[in-house]
Amino acid sequence: MSYKLLCTDIDGTLLDANRELAPETITQFKRIKENCDIILASSRMPDAMRHLQAEVNILHSPLIAYNGGLVLAGDTVLSSTEVGFLEVKKIAELSLGTEIHVSIYNKDEWFVPGMDYWANREANNTKVVPIVRSIEATLGEYGNLNKGAHKVMCMGPAEQIAVLYDQLISQLNDDLHVYKSKDTYLEIASKRISKKSAIATLLEHRYQELSWQHIIAFGDNYNDMEMLEAVGMGIAVGNAKEEVLAIANDVTASNKEHGVALSIAKHFKE
Repeated sequence: MSYKLLCTDIDGTLLDANRELAPETITQFKRIKENCDIILASSRMPDAMRHLQAEVNILHSPLIAYNGGLVLAGDTVLSSTEVGFLEVKKIAELSLGTEIHVSIYNKDEWFVPGMDYWANREANNTKVVPIVRSIEATLGEYGNLNKGAHKVMCMGPAEQIAVLYDQLISQLNDDLHVYKSKDTYLEIASKRISKKSAIATLLEHRYQELSWQHIIAFGDNYNDMEMLEAVGMGIAVGNAKEEVLAIANDVTASNKEHGVALSIAKHFKE
């Protein structure tokens, strides 16, 4: 099979131990990009992905941001699915009186209540500078506009995150996908979206001549599983969760050993 689309997760899959694109990965991307569109698919906001696109000159390629909550082709929004305002407000209310940091995202906006440990850590990891504004002010604006969030991220002590997770599952599970990416991180998005649904949007609006069999995809975590199962070749990096390794068509080396680059060399012959 000649693959025409490559979709890859970023954190834990594509980036190395320094959260950067390894030289080997850049070389392989540049080798195949004229014949295969490379699409980054992540829970990140668009601005936290574009510098990676720029490194390999694929700024023209579509982006799957917020785990599929926002699908972009250049400046064109192909799909946008938000967490509703009332749900965003409820998440913020449940975090009151705790040490939990609440970040609110919409398109390329990232609001934080202050530059604390968590905001600084995320800014360093994603190379994006957030807008510092109180949660009350952000909710006030969003309420007036009836505007939701593409993602709400809650970060804090593991025991407090565990309590918040249980509260969200019991109170908002019908509408929200609550994903614990780490013991100290909760990523919250609409239950109606996934990386798989985002790829389906691209096949409908941008790549009508292609099928799922023309796609090769890479991932490491639970939110990658649907995507890996749907495509023609779903590949797990060696550091992936056991459940991801179990459903993958192929397994490559870990992200720290530039597994994506090694797999491209294997599946894309000269």
